Amino acid sequence: MSDYDVIIAGGGLAGTITAQSISHYSNQNLKILVIDRNTEFLPGRKSLAGWVCGDACSKEAVDFMTDRIKVKWTRPEIEHDVKGVMAFSPDKETAIPFDGAGYMLNRQKLPEIQNERCRKMGIEYEYEINLTGLIYEGQQVVGIQGIDNKTKQPFKKTSKIVIDATGVTSMLRNGLQNSTKVEKRIDRRDLESTGRYIMHFEKGQKDLTEFDPDYCIIHLDQDIAPGGYGWVFPKGDTKVNIGLGVEKTLLDKRNRRLGKKDNVESLMKEYLHRNVAIKNAKLSEEPQDINNNSGIFQVSVRRQNDCMVSGGYMMVGDSAWMPKPIDAGGIGPALIAGTILGNNVAQALEANDVSEAGLWQYNLDYIKEYGYKTAGLEIFRRLIQQMSNEQISYGMKHFLGNMDVESISKGEHPDFSGLGKIGMIIRGAMNKTVADGLRYTTKENQWLVEHYNNYPKDPSGFEDWNKALHQRLDNAFTKIEAFDSKN
Repeated sequence: MSDYDVIIAGGGLAGTITAQSISHYSNQNLKILVIDRNTEFLPGRKSLAGWVCGDACSKEAVDFMTDRIKVKWTRPEIEHDVKGVMAFSPDKETAIPFDGAGYMLNRQKLPEIQNERCRKMGIEYEYEINLTGLIYEGQQVVGIQGIDNKTKQPFKKTSKIVIDATGVTSMLRNGLQNSTKVEKRIDRRDLESTGRYIMHFEKGQKDLTEFDPDYCIIHLDQDIAPGGYGWVFPKGDTKVNIGLGVEKTLLDKRNRRLGKKDNVESLMKEYLHRNVAIKNAKLSEEPQDINNNSGIFQVSVRRQNDCMVSGGYMMVGDSAWMPKPIDAGGIGPALIAGTILGNNVAQALEANDVSEAGLWQYNLDYIKEYGYKTAGLEIFRRLIQQMSNEQISYGMKHFLGNMDVESISKGEHPDFSGLGKIGMIIRGAMNKTVADGLRYTTKENQWLVEHYNNYPKDPSGFEDWNKALHQRLDNAFTKIEAFDSKN
């Protein structure tokens, strides 16, 4: 007999939302344990630097969670309301609005409140546990093992299902022994190093391209954030989450081009210093920020794992590489996935089938709700990463129409298949390269969406589906790199 029905490894946002969702869909009839490596006083912390994150989340994702599992977020976990996201071209002449209304969260207070909600539902917790691996019986995961850092004694607990919410470099996923379908390790090109400050500041020059209390601002700029972007997210009129993300190989390329030796930290300082709207900025020393005001971390920027289940094992959030490929936003996908996963777990346990096949529906449900769009956005990201600042500015100014903005606002790939629809006549090498690249990503996206909509209904069809996916993606990545070589 198992110690628990479900063990959730990782007490961060994805883990705690999943726990609450399982509790909701099972009418609190299941025995659930959440295990976290942190102390009870710093739950869900990603690293010693805190909960390194942009802190932004769309209202749509929060509503998805609230409508289905009745979990409401208010103050103080919501720190500030925003009307949307505004992405600026490198020359700042073009701004593209997307994502719609949303919230700035307090990532230090949020897990405290989440964990208290979990405990009120009867969900149990174990803190300061250093997990070392999974426990197996044949082809089934049946528990977890590790070391209790409080007592320095071995720690073992069994369960019918283990849910991996331990993060992007998950040791549990990396060492998974009962699946050839789950991808174990992430490609370095699909990781970005991100860093941010949470700061109070005095108002400088009024410049809504640099700070806007009503909008999260994104700066696309290959000189300041190569392969990623800079962000200025308001937490109030004079409080900000400011940071950036970079892709390492593109940072190295940028450094060679400019004759510099910058890293994430030095770029963060330069980005802050150049912001004319923010003056005399100081790290927040408020109690709700003090353990979270500065830090650097890694985030995935690819599609979710091609398969997210094996016998007795499921993954969610960063462990499944769920952050959006185009902007690395991970909170929204985690809320959606955690909400869905709770229902899948409850159904599988009720049916007494926690085999790979019995848990397979989770793949289908997540793809239907959100995952169908991620592979196309991954290709779109790779194209943008190859572009120069001049090309990005030109493309945003001339090739993005109202319909494209609407697509982006829904987190979907814009349709560039008929660039003539906006009356653009292609002239010049740069224009043609940008247009060809955008048209190509649209064509590939259309194929990928259809392919994901045909995700196999059971494990038997996965090998052929996955082989076709990787062939298409590999060809697309090669072709996108060729666009760059023409310039």
